[in-house]
Amino acid sequence: MKTRSYLLTSMLSLGLLLAGCGNQENQSTNGTSSDANSDRKIEVYTTIFPLEDFTKKIGGDEITVTSVYPPNVDAHTYEPTVKTMKNIADSDLFIYSGAGVEGFAEKAEQTLKKEDVKILKASEGIELLKSAEEHDHTHEDEHAHEEEHTHEGEDAHEEEHTHGGEHAHEEEHTLEGEDAHEEEHTHEEEHHHGDHDPHVWLDPIYSIKLAENIKDALIEIKPESKDIFEENYAKLKADLNDLDKRFQDTVENTKTKYILVSHAAYGYWQERYGIKQISIAGLSPSQEPSQQQLTEIIKESEEHNINYVLFEQNVQSNVAKVIQDEIGAKSLTLHNLESVTEEDIKNKEDYFSIMEKNIETLQTVLNE
Repeated sequence: MKTRSYLLTSMLSLGLLLAGCGNQENQSTNGTSSDANSDRKIEVYTTIFPLEDFTKKIGGDEITVTSVYPPNVDAHTYEPTVKTMKNIADSDLFIYSGAGVEGFAEKAEQTLKKEDVKILKASEGIELLKSAEEHDHTHEDEHAHEEEHTHEGEDAHEEEHTHGGEHAHEEEHTLEGEDAHEEEHTHEEEHHHGDHDPHVWLDPIYSIKLAENIKDALIEIKPESKDIFEENYAKLKADLNDLDKRFQDTVENTKTKYILVSHAAYGYWQERYGIKQISIAGLSPSQEPSQQQLTEIIKESEEHNINYVLFEQNVQSNVAKVIQDEIGAKSLTLHNLESVTEEDIKNKEDYFSIMEKNIETLQTVLNE
């Protein structure tokens, strides 16, 4: 991993050096007028789809926007190529959520800070929701763990020290070996999202703050276009407020508030609108439940008469299909908006058209 990071940094630095030389030559030969600068479009790279879409809506003809994510990608596990990193470094602005979903961006920021590109954490100023997975899946393990220790009691604890003591404890760790230790840490690094839910863009009200931060960054880079950015942002803000009202009206008078989802991406809907998510995987789709957790999910789904399992557009879950078969549920798609599909691109979907489809799905699921 260190070798890879060093290679990435070296190649990036080389590319920047060459690009810098070219820029200096052009300036010394042709000069750069203020009029030329004002006509130049801001070059922006983004991560998750809402950031790309909001930036396009706010920037309009003043900018060009490219997402680093290919279609159908899982934002939690994506790693960019060296070429992509060089393109980001050569741009004017790099926007990522900063909420913890884009693992590569957190690491790349240290390298990019040395370059001319402006970096924006779009979630800056938003109080992120505490991780739902702490009470969705881990409580059962905690209770089982406590019960096990209670059952063993102090006598069992004393017996362990009498027969083996510290040497037995050391032997246990020796038997596990370094491979087990490394596997544990790899597992933690792969799945760790911190203590907060990163899927903030699914909340239309918090998305207003994302959009405001994007608008402010664009104004900082190109202040002469401030009026355009402000006007476009105002329209986007009004549309997001309307979307929030649509969610409120949809959820307010439904037969149930429970949804069974393939991964725990919808905590902000739970907080804002009262939707209760039963999640099969954790905040990352790769966080699959244990056998005990699987039993609890099935039990809870049956208690609330769940009739649908909600899969996502960019993640395949075999465990979710097992649960679907077990409870005899139908399936629908709920779009997490991390990335878009080839079909979304072909149909020219945007944040609002996708969210409207999500609302239609919720209307079906919560009223049957």
